Amino acid sequence: MVGNNVSHSKRRTKRRFDVNLFKKRFFLVEEGRWMDLRVSASGLRLINKVGLLAALKSAKEKGLITKF
Repeated sequence: MVGNNVSHSKRRTKRRFDVNLFKKRFFLVEEGRWMDLRVSASGLRLINKVGLLAALKSAKEKGLITKF
C-alpha cells in the first residue's frame, strides 16, 4: 500500500506501508518439532487465541500456505 507524504517540503515522494511481519519460532507439540514462521501481528494474536495447529489448518484450508 502506498500513500502521499504530508510534509511541507518540495520533494514529492511516495510513502510505503509495509506489512507488520515477524520471524517467530514455534514448537508444535503434536509433532514434537520446531517451526520457523513469518507471521503478522494479527497472525500472532490468532495463534494465541486458537492454538498453533488450528491456525495452521485454517490457513491451509484458505490457501494461504502450501505445506505444513
